[in-house]
Amino acid sequence: MLSAISSSLLIPNKPLLTRALLRCPILATNPKALSSLSTASALSNNAAAAGGRTGAVSPAPVTEEDLQQRIDVNPPKGTRDFPPEEMRLRSWLFSNFREVSRLFSFEEVDFPVLESEALFIRKAGEEIRDQLYCFEDRGNRRVALRPELTPSLARLVIQKGKSLSLPLKWFAVGQCWRYERMTRGRRREHYQWNMDIIGVPEVTAEAELISAIITFFKQLGITASDVGFKVSSRKLLQAVLSRYSIPEALFGKVCIIIDKIEKLPLEEIKKELESVGVLEEAIEQLLQVLSIKSLTELEEILGDSGEAVADLKQLFSLADKFGYSEWIQFDASIVRGLAYYTGIVFEGFDRGGKLRAICGGGRYDRLLSTFGGDDIPACGFGFGDAVIMELLKEKGLLPELGLQIENIVCTLDPGLQGAAATVATILREKGQSVDLVLESKPLKWVFKRASRINANRLILVGVSEWQRGMVGVKILSTGEQQEIKLDELD
Repeated sequence: MLSAISSSLLIPNKPLLTRALLRCPILATNPKALSSLSTASALSNNAAAAGGRTGAVSPAPVTEEDLQQRIDVNPPKGTRDFPPEEMRLRSWLFSNFREVSRLFSFEEVDFPVLESEALFIRKAGEEIRDQLYCFEDRGNRRVALRPELTPSLARLVIQKGKSLSLPLKWFAVGQCWRYERMTRGRRREHYQWNMDIIGVPEVTAEAELISAIITFFKQLGITASDVGFKVSSRKLLQAVLSRYSIPEALFGKVCIIIDKIEKLPLEEIKKELESVGVLEEAIEQLLQVLSIKSLTELEEILGDSGEAVADLKQLFSLADKFGYSEWIQFDASIVRGLAYYTGIVFEGFDRGGKLRAICGGGRYDRLLSTFGGDDIPACGFGFGDAVIMELLKEKGLLPELGLQIENIVCTLDPGLQGAAATVATILREKGQSVDLVLESKPLKWVFKRASRINANRLILVGVSEWQRGMVGVKILSTGEQQEIKLDELD
């Protein structure tokens, strides 16, 4: 039936839609969204004149004819449609996220996709600042589509204040937006699973979170030979920097630079560290520490009395107790790119080396104070939907999820369409899924549809059967047929 839908239906032909598009702040902010229109150059000039970030731009008029002729039926670059077969896979993935969260006794929360821009602008140099989808709304407020979930969680914790009973174990599955360069497993919109523990200062919290992720991997058939975790601590960098009297204010900037260590040449990393005020001697020591791959070697350089070494040794000990030692390894170069991390950090990676980080997280004990709240010890992780789907495809672990309907109900007599609706209602009230044939169709068509939707049985409402209070039932897998009284149909 979908093939019968004319493509002309996809073309807007209402003046109301035209006016709405002209008023849309996103379109005013991002002229590229209408680049196919003849007025794109005018829009670009207006946006540039306004600094490229305001939603108050007044674009040149776009005629209804332009929209009808030029509209692109593809989703914006970096975004996705979810037709039924893709939606079934997404729902399957999300159900696994939620099931693992349930197993670990986490409660689900959610936040607005649209947040205050200030929530995501913390410290200069963070890559995320340049990736925001942000604009000024009609109330002259700076707002942004959320690029991650953790700041929203922090905002909600501050809002609830002392009414909350700690510790909190919350999870969320939400859509995030970042305007970034697209690669395999990286899009401009994605869904993210977050699990966060608020109010526990001990490393047991990080160990629990890593255990949850590994439980998820196991549920999907992913093994320790497929995926591993690189673990480190931000406190390692603090220990090195403190030796050379580097101000604490530089710590966030240094972490952001170090996070690029696999993306940029080493000389470029050194130049960036020098540019923010790190001494040459400190840079050399820092890079030496970052190359360490074992806790034993780390102890030789930093000693065994520091918090960083103690935390990491405890985490590896807990990993053994949880039963996932084979999944994790120490790697001092892991710092994560967000400025708010303060302690243990970790990153899930594809051992085949073909994909970017699968997930990542760590401790962020001082995030709440950056928003004006009282600091509470906290840690969490983010796990996107894009990379894991690529990995599952590569490993042949994606399930085949066809449509599965319990009943298809039809009548060959147009006068009995109401009777067929009655049968469908009876079955639906008993919790069964029903595809009711809404038009007068030949039986051959009905059988083809039943096959396509994987219906278990066909309920046929015939004249003589209905007069006797019965319906015809055919089990489609076996071909078995019988008549059943309406009040005995289940």
